[in-house]
Amino acid sequence: MQSFLAMKNVRANLFALYRQTGVNVKEIQKKWPRIYVCHTYYHVYIAFLKELKLPKEQQGSAALVLSSMSNDFEELKSRVEATGLFREVIEFDEKREDFFPELARWRKGGGGFLGNLYCRIRFTRRYAELEAPYVPVDFREYEDIYVFCDSDPIGYYLNQNRIYYHAVEDGLNCLKNFDAARYDNRGHFKLKAFLSRKLNLIFVQNGYGKYCLDMEVNDISAIRYPCPRYIEAPRKELVDRLTEEDRELILRAFIRDMEELEKQLYESGDEDKILILTDPLCTLDVRERIFRDIIKMYEPEGKIFLKPHPRDVLDYRKLFSEYPQFDAKVPMEMLQFFPGVRFRKVVGVFTEIKDLPFADETVFLGADFMDAYEDPLVHRQNEQI
Repeated sequence: MQSFLAMKNVRANLFALYRQTGVNVKEIQKKWPRIYVCHTYYHVYIAFLKELKLPKEQQGSAALVLSSMSNDFEELKSRVEATGLFREVIEFDEKREDFFPELARWRKGGGGFLGNLYCRIRFTRRYAELEAPYVPVDFREYEDIYVFCDSDPIGYYLNQNRIYYHAVEDGLNCLKNFDAARYDNRGHFKLKAFLSRKLNLIFVQNGYGKYCLDMEVNDISAIRYPCPRYIEAPRKELVDRLTEEDRELILRAFIRDMEELEKQLYESGDEDKILILTDPLCTLDVRERIFRDIIKMYEPEGKIFLKPHPRDVLDYRKLFSEYPQFDAKVPMEMLQFFPGVRFRKVVGVFTEIKDLPFADETVFLGADFMDAYEDPLVHRQNEQI
């Protein structure tokens, strides 16, 4: 009884403080300022840029979560910890929906619109419940939660548990080529967005979740259907403000073999260099044909370098062993931090490559190029919205 009365007095004092000062009691009780949930190396890179933008006295207090759902981060955790930029680095064994067999019946849907809607409501709620045991932190202990790619299970979990968060775009200008929220919910999109944003009955990603405060994107003007919650945060501005010390810190975290990378970058001297960025496209055999064709197109213009995508599982070192290749686990953006490194041309299929600081020219092949390799319906998603 005495402990109960003591707790009651503490609560009364807190609310009295709120009445006197206007300070939110819930904010007082929060323990840590920021946490970032990352699914790719690029996400971690952006988290670094955001933290390095803050005053020195605020750095080192945020937590970083590395989800293993779509990436093997290997030794990144220990290298990030060694920088001291984050208070804690947490590994998250995030589970895809196919890990839970019981979700298949709800994903299958029902008869007609109402039947499908009922199944989706059940899927949304049950998925969040099943994911909960694998969530490694109590997100309620953090003031600001930044989630890259909230279409992943963490988005369902946060919304169903009524935890507010900030969404961050999955890749640079990724909504320009693939507006996943509108594509996944084509047909009655406004109704589905309402059911998500206002009622939290279903979940629609990329700014349409009820507990999504806002979504940070690089360039709103590049998005055909902007969401009211999109806020613009140009990545170039974050990079331009980096000090030399900041750049060195980023390189220590992301480069596994600095000596090998510098050797690749500088040994070719003044020879024209063509950098080809791969993407996890099509089946492996078609993907091999795509990049052999691209190499054939650009090889007459200079020495070819390959930068495999982190999620591209094609064995380029075996199949394309005659060409220098950068570490797939190193974000392409790291190349801008090496002085004097220039590529005559950087070529990508769907990777956003506009205004790369280390490229004299960029070539974005895009959907027209891919039409020759697969059904256009597969990669022309935005045209189907």
